[in-house]
Amino acid sequence: MGRLFGTDGVRGVANAGLTAEMALGLSVAAAHVLAEVGTFEGHRPVAVVGRDPRASGEFLEAAVVAGLASAGVDVLRVGVLPTPAVAHLTGSLGADLGVMLSASHNPMPDNGIKFFARGGHKLADELEDRIETTYRAHASGEPWDRPTGAGVGRVRDYAEGFDNYVAHLVGVLPNRLEGLKVVIDGAHGAASRVSPEAFARAGAEVVTIGAEPDGLNINAGCGSTHLAPLQAAVVEHEADLGIAHDGDADRCLAVDATGREVDGDQILAVIALAMREAGTLRGNAVVGTVMSNLGFKLAMRREGVELVQTAVGDRYVLEEMKSRGYALGGEQSGHVIALDHATTGDGTLTGLMLAARVAATGRTLADLAGVMERLPQVLINVPDVDKSRVSSSADLAAAVAEAERELGETGRVLLRSSGTEPLVRVMVEAADIDQARSVAGRLADAVKSALG
Repeated sequence: MGRLFGTDGVRGVANAGLTAEMALGLSVAAAHVLAEVGTFEGHRPVAVVGRDPRASGEFLEAAVVAGLASAGVDVLRVGVLPTPAVAHLTGSLGADLGVMLSASHNPMPDNGIKFFARGGHKLADELEDRIETTYRAHASGEPWDRPTGAGVGRVRDYAEGFDNYVAHLVGVLPNRLEGLKVVIDGAHGAASRVSPEAFARAGAEVVTIGAEPDGLNINAGCGSTHLAPLQAAVVEHEADLGIAHDGDADRCLAVDATGREVDGDQILAVIALAMREAGTLRGNAVVGTVMSNLGFKLAMRREGVELVQTAVGDRYVLEEMKSRGYALGGEQSGHVIALDHATTGDGTLTGLMLAARVAATGRTLADLAGVMERLPQVLINVPDVDKSRVSSSADLAAAVAEAERELGETGRVLLRSSGTEPLVRVMVEAADIDQARSVAGRLADAVKSALG
């Protein structure tokens, strides 16, 4: 039996892999572990519950709320808000836990449950394991300790959450956005109202696309996974920049005035230098992952900023930031964590910080993003191989060494096993795209030969 929790909560096809019964049971288990129901005499635990606009979120929210209230937890239902909003409100309201229903950038049929601990922090593996163990014990017949009468949880809508969160976002900006025209693609998701409102309150002229969620169209041909509509809209409206969110708005990508993509590494580079100038880049360092573009690494080295790299996944970036006291980290995909203002990746905050830098300097986004040259990167997935031997095969090690000699200091090779599929990912960066493709193709063949 596999582990329920993946790299970002529990996900599955709603009403198939992820059912109402599972949502209810996991919520009761989370109440026992995170809210410690029944542990303290007179303690009345509180949970913040939010969701993205997926149709399945309606019944899953009902199941989560029912589970929490049945365990004696009072529920503040904040409705459709981004994942980082739920994290922020969990912390600012002093709640015992937060629950977000979303499958992020996944297609509409999927959904997920993500829990936050006190303070709005993502769960450590140990806490996820305790929730899963508690859930499975009940599924096997162990009864819950159920309160009755006045002991059951009470449920109320917390509409103030929207304004509280937007005010927080605008309040942490170093400067206003007057004079900027910004196009925002909400991916028909959780940021469809929040992001345009925040940019407008900060002073920007806002054009909005992808902001008419109907429960079925989330991430459909829009948002950070489909940039073409945003690129066209930025050029059409002669905007200064565009911001694209994913379904739960914990990340963003950007588009400059010419319609060219600005990815997560470039966004990190711009914000890192702005924070260094402001004296808020603690340790003079930024945290990325092993997938960070080599151009980002070279740019940070040239600018005198240390780049600390972790395994792929924003949770590993966050762990490294916390353990070493750093203020900024993120991924190429647009997960950017500004730890002084958020406990998790926040796409709206990231977009606002990027726009604030454009407004403060009077420079174009293209000019600012030009601090780093994004080197061509080729990724090939090699399926049906023994991924467990990727680090032990002598033949594969020899092929990698030969590729690294060919690329020299202007290129990079990365082979890593997929965490969820029986395949090996081959990534090659080089100054020339044709060279990157050639080397990646040869390495993919070597993986098939050595591990097939």
